[in-house]
Amino acid sequence: MKNKNRNVIPDTDIEQVIAILEEMYPDAGCALVHQDPYQLIISVVLSAQATDVSVNKATPALFAKYPTPSALADADQADVIGLIRAIGLYKTKSSNIIKLAQKLENEYGGEVPSDFDSLVSLPGVGRKTANVVLAEGFGVQRIAVDTHVFRVANRIGITDAKDVNATEDQLMQRLPEDKWRRTHHLLIFHGRRCCSARKPDCENCRLNNLCLFYRNNKDE
Repeated sequence: MKNKNRNVIPDTDIEQVIAILEEMYPDAGCALVHQDPYQLIISVVLSAQATDVSVNKATPALFAKYPTPSALADADQADVIGLIRAIGLYKTKSSNIIKLAQKLENEYGGEVPSDFDSLVSLPGVGRKTANVVLAEGFGVQRIAVDTHVFRVANRIGITDAKDVNATEDQLMQRLPEDKWRRTHHLLIFHGRRCCSARKPDCENCRLNNLCLFYRNNKDE
């Protein structure tokens, strides 16, 4: 990506940003507790507009009762609702995960597919969820752009995008491919622990000398 006339930081600064984030969040990783791609995809679908903490509280009982796509495909929706009610949007999510399991059984031999197009064809699975499953479940270098990644990448100036898809494209252009998965987690952790939506802790942020948001607002 050419930086001319774009509100982005230089490529050399991106290297520093990643290095600093690595020092700040060595524990950065997927917060959803899962044992396999099946548990992962169900957990990610359930995490929409919910916290990972709330999902992790609900999924042990869900997976104990429905340990496989085959079991979940035959589940009674009312029973599933009872297990995930605390997460929110439980009617839609319960319907989606049952239909997702049914499609896995009917079209994919009970296995979670490892290609993007197949993943986004599943009920409740969008681009972000598919990218998370590819990255975490199958080790593919992908960047899943959620609200944290979108906010932090654009605030710092790694990207200058108006929506999540454009942010994903720019991140893929500007970051080395072998850093995609890792940077995704680092940006999420920074968004949760420092660069919050309402009140970012800019004064104490170790990136503030590199961050466009801080530099553009510090004198106001």
